[in-house]
Amino acid sequence: MAEVDAETSYVRHHKQKLVLLLSAMRHFARELAAEDIRVDYVRLDDAGNTGSFSGELTRALVRHDCDRIVVTEPGEWRVREMLRGWAKEYDVPLEIREDNRFLCSLGAFEEWAQGRKSLRMEYFYRAMRRKTGWLMDGEKPVGDKWNYDSLNRKALPGSVRLPDRLRFEPDEITRQVMDLVRSRFDDHFGDLDAFSWATSREDANLALDHFITDCLPHFGNYQDAMKAGEDFLFHALISPCLNIGLLEPREVCEAALCAYGQDAAPLPAVEGFIRQILGWREYVRGLYWLKMPAYADSNFLQATRPLPDFFWTAETDLNCLRETIESTRRNAYAHHIQRLMVTGNFALLAGLAPAEVEEWYLAVYADAFELVELPNTHGMTLFADGGVLASKPYAASGAYVNRMSDYCSGCRYEPGQKVGENACPFNLLYWDFLHRNEASLKTNPRMGLAYRNLSNMPKGQVDAVTEQASRFLQTLDQG
Repeated sequence: MAEVDAETSYVRHHKQKLVLLLSAMRHFARELAAEDIRVDYVRLDDAGNTGSFSGELTRALVRHDCDRIVVTEPGEWRVREMLRGWAKEYDVPLEIREDNRFLCSLGAFEEWAQGRKSLRMEYFYRAMRRKTGWLMDGEKPVGDKWNYDSLNRKALPGSVRLPDRLRFEPDEITRQVMDLVRSRFDDHFGDLDAFSWATSREDANLALDHFITDCLPHFGNYQDAMKAGEDFLFHALISPCLNIGLLEPREVCEAALCAYGQDAAPLPAVEGFIRQILGWREYVRGLYWLKMPAYADSNFLQATRPLPDFFWTAETDLNCLRETIESTRRNAYAHHIQRLMVTGNFALLAGLAPAEVEEWYLAVYADAFELVELPNTHGMTLFADGGVLASKPYAASGAYVNRMSDYCSGCRYEPGQKVGENACPFNLLYWDFLHRNEASLKTNPRMGLAYRNLSNMPKGQVDAVTEQASRFLQTLDQG
């Protein structure tokens, strides 16, 4: 096992993400050693560390006089390309084994996708439900509905009590890693003071139990809600554990199914949770490997604007953006609606360059690995793939944020104003987005209502909105 500088710095990862990964690796190495498994562990600050996977593999082949290389299939295209280089460079056989931490193999996904005109997640999800038998009554879905998404969109009432979230105080291993990260990566984004992620299998199981018992019953109702000063609400906070292998998707889904079977969580909450893991997580991974590397280079809406500095500083007077980015800095986390409908929606409406937005998401979130981050950001958030993943752009005005959060009450802008000094920039940018992308989007059947509304606006109002949006975008370009 090797900690290498190339992997800590190929994007400027959030400090907490680095601590999570390195601490989890060291905990795992200790657990293996306790089982009398020989572990050759190279630390980031060890003398002689070459700083790369290839360099450390070269040293290990000599150190152990190896006659073969066995490796699990990687989670990123660039690493797979690296492995292909190993096959040519080294004189010993290279065996790449399937990553069995997923519920759908890459071969099975490719078979599902073959010959389909449309690769919508919903149909993949139904196929996986049938395959696993989860929430199925014979050939029919339990409750006669495949998807309860329409019931998972409630704003958070003030009367709802939020659960006290389980925190994991850093142990000696984690504290040592925190000191290392402070000394070597002090200029990276993020705070370390609030670090409380699970870094061992034991703690990951506790995090899962906490979610199932204390959060899952209300997760369905309020999974799309946002509240100022509340970073986690009822969300699971286990995606980092899933993505680094401290938890496996089967056990996570089966825990939720068990809660449903014991009447400890309602069907819409359990189905919504299962859909995120059995549906979205497996689907975006399969799509990533099916479409790379060309997928990352697509830019359907020709978005080229550089990422604004406030994505790093949170210095903006749009309260929803400030709340989301500050939460991201504190925790290396923001939930899916904050990512999609606040930072992501702004990036879409403002025409930010997909590669820059994707690098930001990959850097700042503890659960961000390219096989899941890239399709979600590129396809769903930015519509840069032109509809391969999503059937329409997830574009929204300030009304959405106002409906699903209390952010607007603490903002200098008015979510109900389309134009004028106090008009919410999301309103300006929404109508401007529709106007400037009309040639590309008007024929999309799911955009019909939006374009009818645009066509019904008086021309003077359209001109005023687009002119003010243009001035706003110029302020981004000027920093």
